[in-house]
Amino acid sequence: MTFFQAIRRAVRVAIVGALLTTSLPALKAFAAPPTPAALATAVEIVKLSGATTLFDTLVPGVVEQSKLLFLQQNPGLAGDLNGIVTKMRADLAPRVSELTAEVAKLYAEHFTEQELKDLLVFYNSPIGKKFVAEQGTVVNASLKHAQDWANKLSEEVTAKMREELKKKGYAL
Repeated sequence: MTFFQAIRRAVRVAIVGALLTTSLPALKAFAAPPTPAALATAVEIVKLSGATTLFDTLVPGVVEQSKLLFLQQNPGLAGDLNGIVTKMRADLAPRVSELTAEVAKLYAEHFTEQELKDLLVFYNSPIGKKFVAEQGTVVNASLKHAQDWANKLSEEVTAKMREELKKKGYAL
């Protein structure tokens, strides 16, 4: 393949990619927007699922990050920043509802209104409540197990690679 053929091919690929990325959102625009009832049900699901407890740490975390940025530049700002941080956390706390609404919109876009109602029934049921209560513990244990598993797999892969390289004459 010549240089010019490669350029032409790259241009064609870029054009096809651009067409796909611009047309897919346009196709999605033709989908019916979620109904107000679907959005309201989705908001309840987000709250009942425990997702909002994760969101509650975001505002304090963002404010603290900004505080640390200023403290790195001037440690003498600590006293004034503490007061500012306290006020900003309180002022910005209601903004979590923006995130809740956006996540609810995602649920409403991916589930039918009936499916959302079914999910709401689940989250209000005893097993749904237990699911929410135990989910953090199960996820944390799962992540630890996955990390341990990946570490063991890494050791196995490294040992096998070492063995294969030794077969090829490399002294490792």
